[in-house]
This record gives sequence, structure tokens and C-alpha cells, in this order.
Amino acid sequence: MAQNEKVRLTLPPEAERYVRRDAPVGVRRMAAGGALPLGPVDLATVLFALVHDPDDEVKQKARTSLEQLPDNVLDPVLSGEAHPAVLSFLGHVHKDHAERMERLALNQAADDRTFVFLAGLPHRRVVDIVANNQQRMLRCPEIVDALGENPLTGRATIDRILSFMGIDRPDAEVSEEAEAEAADLDPESITDSAAAAALRALLGDDTGAFAAGLIDDDVELDPEEQGNLFALVQKMTVMQKVKLARLGNKEARGLLVRDRNKIVATAAIRSPKITDNEIEALAKARNVSDEILRVISNNREWTRNYQVKLGLATNPKCPIPSAMKFLNFLQVRDLKSIMKSKDVPSAISTHARRLLQKKGKI
Repeated sequence: MAQNEKVRLTLPPEAERYVRRDAPVGVRRMAAGGALPLGPVDLATVLFALVHDPDDEVKQKARTSLEQLPDNVLDPVLSGEAHPAVLSFLGHVHKDHAERMERLALNQAADDRTFVFLAGLPHRRVVDIVANNQQRMLRCPEIVDALGENPLTGRATIDRILSFMGIDRPDAEVSEEAEAEAADLDPESITDSAAAAALRALLGDDTGAFAAGLIDDDVELDPEEQGNLFALVQKMTVMQKVKLARLGNKEARGLLVRDRNKIVATAAIRSPKITDNEIEALAKARNVSDEILRVISNNREWTRNYQVKLGLATNPKCPIPSAMKFLNFLQVRDLKSIMKSKDVPSAISTHARRLLQKKGKI
């Protein structure tokens, strides 16, 4: 069954007789009470059909019955081959119940729109289940959108999503096979005409001159072109932005690393083309997410750079445990500056003072 196709609501004859428009209204009102000799899925489907009945009493009674299904009826429905619209309705009703939403997330009968909804719920286990369904995410990029904006989508989940998209952690160990496969993504080769052609194919031929502005590192854009570039990127899907993070130039990365979607932003900072200068600037930046600063903080190669350590230690958006760790590597003059600074959290300035006292510098 294609997920984009509308599926007709069907019932066996013994259930259909309760929802027919020519059925006596008394029969429909009785059925709306939910006391019917039917299996769980057929009962839920009857009630869902009656929620759309023209009779107001039938409609309200059926809604109440459907929303208050007992667990011994509800659980088999959430796990069974119910109509996607029934599953969607029940998902919205029981969105605060984590275990029920887990059953729904494991149900292949649910449609992609329901999975988009599930991807945004505040249930970590549900987020993990949805993020493991690669087929769904490839078919429906809106699921990746929702996962990237969910605060409960952690680094391990983002790593897994980016990995199946072909973007690995910059500090991960790479096998010989992966290294050979990555040869096509050498930073020197990404800026060639093939990359621009790939971007045009990705976005469509009507992108015009902006393809060069997103790919070629030598292209300088005026303010109006930069605004148009921003507008173009905002129209992209998450999948397109992730691919651009791999193909794009410094200007494209500068936009994408600040994207509100954590998956996009993480893909941008993991670009094989990203430079040390960009990392230094991002370590100091206060308009990037704390997730980006965590990625930088956890990369041993990047944090060998003194300016990166200093930027993270003085960035109020950097997680305090990470910022404190880097204070230990700073020079006395920088510690004194941090100790007096009003722009860093008090915990950081206090720790800087403590380190200076240990060194006997104050």
C-alpha cells in the first residue's frame, strides 16, 4: 500500500450495518456507545465512522467512546491493521501516553503523516523508534524535519540519521572501505562543475546563478544576492539541506550551521570542506545552537587549536562543563580577562579566579 494513496474505510457486513446512513438513528446511537459484539479493530473503525455521522448525538457519543476505549481494546488497535485515519485519530488522543505511542510507532499500518506527528512527541523511546525507520525517512523527509526540531533527538540519534544519509562523524574511526568510498568527497574535488551540476539537479534547473553562490568558494555575493540565497535555502527540504552541507561552500555552511533543525546544523559542521578558521569562528559564535558547540567541544582535532579552546571557554552558550574543561588550558592573561568578564556565566568567571589563585597569579 503506497503511503500517499487514500485508503478506503471498509468494514465487514456485521460491522457496516451500524454505520450505514440508512441505518435507523436509534441503531447508530446504540452503536456509538461502543457496546458491540465486534473485535477491537472493527469496533474502533465503527466508532471512527460514527464520529463523522450527520447526527450530533451519534457523533458526540461515538467520539467519547473512541477516546475512552479500555486498554484491552485500545492496545490491539494501536498494534493492529487498523485504517491509517483511525490510528492517526487515536495517536492524537493518546499523545501524552508514551507506551501507547510506542505501539503506534511500531505499527507499519500507520501512515507517514502519523509518523511525522510521532517524530515531534516528547517521548525519547518513540523518537528512537521513528529514527530507526530509514525507509520511512527516505520516503517522507518531513519525518527528518520533525526529528531535527525535537529537543529529545539526541546526538546518537542524529549520528545514526546522518550516517545513513552518508555523513559520518568527523572524529569517528573510518574503515579502509569507507575511506575508499569517501575519495569522491575530497574537499578539493567538491567545488568542481560536477558538484554544481549535482546541486542544480537537487534543486532544479531554475536555481540559476545561485548554484555558483552555494558551491564555488571564489564567488562573492552582494547583500541582495545573499538575501536571495538565504530565501533559497529556506525553501529546501531537510534532505536537500543535508546534501548541500556536503556540497556547499563556506557561505552555504554559514547558513546551514545556524539552521533551527539540529540534523541540518550538525551536517553542516561535519562537512568535509569545513576549515579551521570556520571552526574558530563558530566556537565564538553566540548565534549557533549549543548542540553545535558540543560537537566542536567533543572533537579532539579541533580543540587542539588554542583559539577554539578560548572561544568555547568564553562562549556563554557553550555547556558549562565543557567550558570549564577548556579553562584549564588557557594562558594567565586570558584567565584574568575571563575572571573580570560580565559576558560569561558566573560559574566560568569563578572557576577562572580559582585557577589563577592556584597558580598564585592573584
